[in-house]
Amino acid sequence: MARTWTRLHEHLGRPLGPLTFDMVRQAAADNLEESDDLDWKRDLPVPPMHGQWNEFTKDVSAMANTRGGLLIYGVSNDHKIVGVDWEKADLRQYAQWVRNHVHPYLPDLAMFPLTDGATTLLVVDVPASEVAPHLVHGRSDKDKEQQAFTVPYRDRDHTAWMAEHQIERAYRDRFTRVGLAEEELQRHIDFTIRTITAHAAAPSAWFVAVSRPQRSLPRGAYTMSRDEAREVLEAATTRAHVLHAGELVPGPLVGMGNTRDNPRPGLRRWVCNNLESPINREVITELHHDGTVVMAANVSFIRESEEPPGQDDALPVSERVVTACCYDLIATAQEQQRKLRLDSTLQLTAVITSLGEPRALAPLTSGWGGLDGRESTPSYVRRPHHIQPAHTVLSPAAADDEGRSSADELRTDLMN
Repeated sequence: MARTWTRLHEHLGRPLGPLTFDMVRQAAADNLEESDDLDWKRDLPVPPMHGQWNEFTKDVSAMANTRGGLLIYGVSNDHKIVGVDWEKADLRQYAQWVRNHVHPYLPDLAMFPLTDGATTLLVVDVPASEVAPHLVHGRSDKDKEQQAFTVPYRDRDHTAWMAEHQIERAYRDRFTRVGLAEEELQRHIDFTIRTITAHAAAPSAWFVAVSRPQRSLPRGAYTMSRDEAREVLEAATTRAHVLHAGELVPGPLVGMGNTRDNPRPGLRRWVCNNLESPINREVITELHHDGTVVMAANVSFIRESEEPPGQDDALPVSERVVTACCYDLIATAQEQQRKLRLDSTLQLTAVITSLGEPRALAPLTSGWGGLDGRESTPSYVRRPHHIQPAHTVLSPAAADDEGRSSADELRTDLMN
């Protein structure tokens, strides 16, 4: 997905939006100089010859390793728009070069034409990578059989090669980003648990989960309206049933009742919950402006006519409800991802926890094949007080099969 804010937008004072041919023409007429996130190219990429590096993959990796940017083909070094022969532009070949020569693979590259009807440009939009540094693989000029890896980066208006200490720092930064992402997931989980603890009147076990894009939407880039948030929740309710072929008990999306139709504003998020006036099972669903989804549900809900667990009794955890929660989470994350046009992999973490003092958790299963289909707790099962978090990932624009697989993975890991 091409970005909506670039060096050209900043230079021209344009608002967020797609890059246009007219914007490139104005920037070139202004003699906008190359920088670490802008590179003018006269000619289309060509295959490497005589043992040289693949210049296209080197330029792409350099920008991904720095802070992202634009490669614009069809503009000469003196800022004249000369255009390219679009029939010779082989986007499939360029993508193949990236797959073969850039490690780790850079999946979020966007390549597209811009034209005024007479002249065509090729724009390569390179995102700042969350998994940098990216290494370029190639052959040595002196010894064609010698394979080598190098790490390019943008140094102002040209491409340079990282020294050893720079590579060390780049890897350290990558590991730090991963750690911060895990901290952010845990922060959302901890805050949600504190929220539901303040409202819970009886001992209960809760499913709490967070989906977060590896590359979040920048603050202010785009904010869903209330109507759009409602559309996401409605579409997710439908998608959850599509993903799960069998019959599901009501999950968080259905269980929140009318509150799903009226998302309330929160801190850079839309919030739906029925904690103040629960309808059967208490649930929370949050759609954050940066692409994060938070979902929580009481998985040990007991009706008023039933006797609540005693001080020493285990809290029941319904496998059917946990399954419904996992499918609702995946469906909501997918629909939010598509509404925001996020091109980033989603990281998902889910936990089952008892509020307050830890209580034993007893799984309720139906046996999937029993005569009456009722859930019960087998005598041989473990009744743990703590359950490890379950993790999975979902690729950008994942198909239904992948969504189904991710939901089943979360459910299986939690119940095991």
